[in-house]
Parts: sequence; C-alpha cells; structure tokens
Amino acid sequence: MILLKIGGGDGINLDGTIEDLAALGEACLIVHGANALRDRIAARLGMDKQILTSVSGYSSVFSDQDAIDAILMSYAGLRNKRIVELCQRHGIDAIGLTGLDGRIVQGERNRGIRVREAGKTLIKRDFSGKPRAVNGDLLNLLLERGYCPVLTIPIVDEKGFAINSENDDIVARIAATLEIDTVIQLIEAPGLLDDPADESSLIAALDLAELRAREAAAEGRIRRKLLALTRLCEGGGTRVIIADGRAEHPVTAALDGAGTHIE
Repeated sequence: MILLKIGGGDGINLDGTIEDLAALGEACLIVHGANALRDRIAARLGMDKQILTSVSGYSSVFSDQDAIDAILMSYAGLRNKRIVELCQRHGIDAIGLTGLDGRIVQGERNRGIRVREAGKTLIKRDFSGKPRAVNGDLLNLLLERGYCPVLTIPIVDEKGFAINSENDDIVARIAATLEIDTVIQLIEAPGLLDDPADESSLIAALDLAELRAREAAAEGRIRRKLLALTRLCEGGGTRVIIADGRAEHPVTAALDGAGTHIE
C-alpha cells in the first residue's frame, strides 16, 4: 500500500497526482498540507504568522487559537475537500478527514517551546503537539471497504482540543502503525537537494546513516523535516521516495526512479 504525502505549496500538480493514483489502482492513503493556502487565508483575515525557533534549533509555527482557525479553514476545509472532489472525479472513493475525526491521530500537547528572545530564555505554550498514536482500526476499516482516506491536520490532544502538528511526524506514525511499504512525499523540488538553491544538486539516493548526518548538520525547519524522515526510516521495511510534485505525472515518475530514494 502507498502512503502519499502531498505538500502544501501552490506548485503541486494535484490533477496529475490524482490521475496517477487512479491509474495505479492500488490501495492508498493520502496525507496533505496546505501551508500556502493557510498563509493567504490568514493574511486576508489579518492574522500574522509567527515562526518560533527553539533553543535546540528546530523551527515551527506558533499556533494560537487564530492559527487553529486558519488551519481548519484551509487544511481541513478548502484543500481537503478539493482533493476529495478531485479523487471522486477520477473514480477514487475518497473520504476527507482530520486527525480529530474518530481520534485518528491522538497527540500530546507541547508543554512549551523554549525560545531565546532579547537575551532571555522563555517558555511559549500554544495549541501544538506531537502525534503519539494512530487509530489504525478505523483507517484499516476504511481501506478494507475500498475508501481512500484523505487526512490532514489538526490532530486531537489529550483533552479533545484541536492542535497543530507536523505532517511529517504524522506520516511516520501512520506508516509504523499500518506497516506501510511505500511512502511517497511530493514537494516543490526535484527531491532532496545538496544545495537548496540549486535544483540540479539532487541527491538521488540516501541510506539511513547519511540521513542522520544531514539532520544533525541542518538548521531551522529543514532540520525538523529531516528528523521526521529519519524516524520514518528507522523502523525498516519502508521505502521512502521524495519527488517533484510539479511534474506532469508526479507519482508515476517517483515510482519510475525520479526524486530521492531512501531505502
């Protein structure tokens, strides 16, 4: 079974992606982002996006209640339902969900993010957290009945609140719970790049040791993504492909060898 993670940028070729899935005729679960759409909606509503960098060097979006509202409108609303609509148009019986629904993704709310501001260390607490468990019974029930789950944030915390979380971490949890054999991540680049400013610097293949080394050397948001990739691959048995979602046929190209392959 394929777990397909669709990035949230405007450049992703959603039509070509869903067309490829329909042609494969294989059981699939989709996890998607909507960061570009969220930023536009937040800007229209006068909501400023805040990026926090923890003292350990990881960057994340500060998720107050306004940010959760923007997530519900963009991720859970417009982008999720448009992908479901596209699936239905191509004969894929998709069902749109968030981690809240049926507690599909149970999270643990962050106790606080340690940041440095004006020379002081502060603890900032928000509506964000990490996924801790996946309702595999519900997902398997849907898959066995022939549905394609289309899943996105928010997830649910211990007290039932909607919280933001990283889709990369959610993908790793789902892959481990359902024992996914192939994970395809579609991004707005040819794959992982040695130089983010040079699209010709594609890293065609990586092993786990190389991935760990790159994660340790990275900074900011990319460091968090590489950490999630490392966790995804550490369980073994999962093939991970990071490929260009802007291609004419993104999924087909990835399975044919395009992008970065991590075995």
